[in-house]
Formats: sequence, structure tokens, C-alpha cells
Amino acid sequence: MARIDFHSNVNDKLEYACRLTRKIWSATPEGEPVRNIVMVGEKADLQKLNDLLWSFSGADFLPHCFIEDEAAAETPIVLTDDFTSSALNNVPHADVMIHLGMRMPADVAALVARFPRIVEVVTVNEAERLAGRERYKAYRDLGHELHNFDQSKS
Repeated sequence: MARIDFHSNVNDKLEYACRLTRKIWSATPEGEPVRNIVMVGEKADLQKLNDLLWSFSGADFLPHCFIEDEAAAETPIVLTDDFTSSALNNVPHADVMIHLGMRMPADVAALVARFPRIVEVVTVNEAERLAGRERYKAYRDLGHELHNFDQSKS
């Protein structure tokens, strides 16, 4: 069963996504394969995130590209705005999915079967909070144990 974490009350989801990606990326134990991350969100947000991943830290390099890029199969961090089950089944790797958008796929069961870890980033924006609650309910209704990390307390 997938591990599903909700990171709620995030002020800046793109900056937060950079830090979270760096943390997940750097937490790969030595000798193990690198964790692969798929970041899903709205196209405009992903364009900004792409730029931010190149510049947010002078000391860290997080290799990433969009799913359409010919190097996607060899790149550990992939960005996509296509949140359909069929599209996510075609991503080259699926260790962790970080979801930055508001939409929920129609087939939640297929999503949790594909990704062993899902991180939902929910901002302080009221519309995003309401959408996050709906996603929380959908996962809970499937019987998943959910973990919440309230960023207003950090």
C-alpha cells in the first residue's frame, strides 16, 4: 500500500517543492538506486518550477526535465502536467510522486498502485485547501493511512 503524505499550510509551493525534492533526492542511502521523482502540477506552475530548480540553490543540482523530453527515461526528476492514469502509467519511473496541483485523477486506485509514495502539497490558498481536503477524503476512502505534516508549525 502506498505511503501518502500531505504537506499542508505551505506558503510557497514551488519553493517548498524544491526543498522537498532536494530532501528526498539526498535521502537515498549510499549503494541504493537513486530515488526517482515525478512532479505533477499545472503547466504554468511547472514552467516556473523548472526555472526555480535550476536556481534555488547554488550548492545543489537536481537533474530534471519535462516528460516530453527525450532524456526523461534517464532523468531522475520528471515534470508532467498530464495527470491521467494512462499517462502516469507511461512515466519511465515511479518511486515518489509529488503532486502540486488541485486535480485528482479519476482512477485513484491506479495512482496508488503505481507510486509507492505520494506527497500532496497543499498551500494556504483556500481553493487549494478545499481541493486538498477532497483528495485526502479520496485516499482515506480507499483505506490508506495518511500522514499530515502541517507547515504552519515549522
